Amino acid sequence: MKNILFAAIFVSLWYGCSSVPVTGRRQLSIVSASEMNTMAVASYKETLDASKLSTNAEQTAMIKRVGARISKAVEQYMAEKNMSSAISGFQWEFNLIDDSNTVNAWCMPGGKVAFYTGILPICQDDAGVAVVMGHEIAHAVANHSGERMSQELVVQMGGTALSTALSQKSEQTQQLALSVYGAGSQVFGILPYSRLHESEADKMGLIFMAMAGYDPGEAPKFWQRMKAASGGSATPQFLSTHPSDSKRINDLQAGMAEAMKYYKPQ
Repeated sequence: MKNILFAAIFVSLWYGCSSVPVTGRRQLSIVSASEMNTMAVASYKETLDASKLSTNAEQTAMIKRVGARISKAVEQYMAEKNMSSAISGFQWEFNLIDDSNTVNAWCMPGGKVAFYTGILPICQDDAGVAVVMGHEIAHAVANHSGERMSQELVVQMGGTALSTALSQKSEQTQQLALSVYGAGSQVFGILPYSRLHESEADKMGLIFMAMAGYDPGEAPKFWQRMKAASGGSATPQFLSTHPSDSKRINDLQAGMAEAMKYYKPQ
């Protein structure tokens, strides 16, 4: 077990040399952003080819309008902070998928954004879309996908090392140890980082929407509507990849003063 820990620490120290824009958090980065961007182009096209794009001109225009404003604000912010390299190679795309049963939106590496029509009743308007758009774009800007893939690689390395260390033990002992390791790496490793990514994207997204001229005060309102729509049912937070809606709302309100510094109504 010590060898696994030392290996993970060594990899983290050796490769963990990048910082997340806006928050400055150090992150593990074995997989580069450019590699993620290349993979995303093909994946995004496959998703769009397999989906039905919305024919609602007004709703589609809203997604593209909000996306254009926030992406422009992000580019300006990154240029002012001399961090444009973090979004080098981004080719922004904004599409609305016609699926009323899916309450979701996402942004792939490289700025490939998709909204589903199922989330629009909760968004309600441009400001609500901006809450979601800022959050999802923040995931891409922070290279969270690359960091998650890097973490998974480290976990796989640890599992391989553990399997080798136990090679002389009985098969039952090996299976038990590996299952405990797998569960532990999820609960104490990958899942907390997933929640960290979500909280970080909330913070960054709040600032991004404010820079684009959208009132960040709309963010807690959006999550209050989301909480009401979910009926309060949720996975226990320590087993969830997302913070609870209540924690999210509280964190957004706590970050409001900082976000308002960037807010210039348009």
